[in-house]
Amino acid sequence: MAKVTITQVKSIIDRPKDQKATMKALGLGKISRSVSVELTPQIAGMVKKVHSLVEVKDFQ
Repeated sequence: MAKVTITQVKSIIDRPKDQKATMKALGLGKISRSVSVELTPQIAGMVKKVHSLVEVKDFQ
């Protein structure tokens, strides 16, 4: 699997509980925080759920 870097670019204030929980599960919670993870189907689904709050880049 490919590695990707996920960076939070927007706040989770006034977002639904499920989006907040997804961001926490990804290891995010503050703007500009980044995590590098393997791009599995589960992670891809999480990113799709919060696509408006994060930016995804290929890890190289």
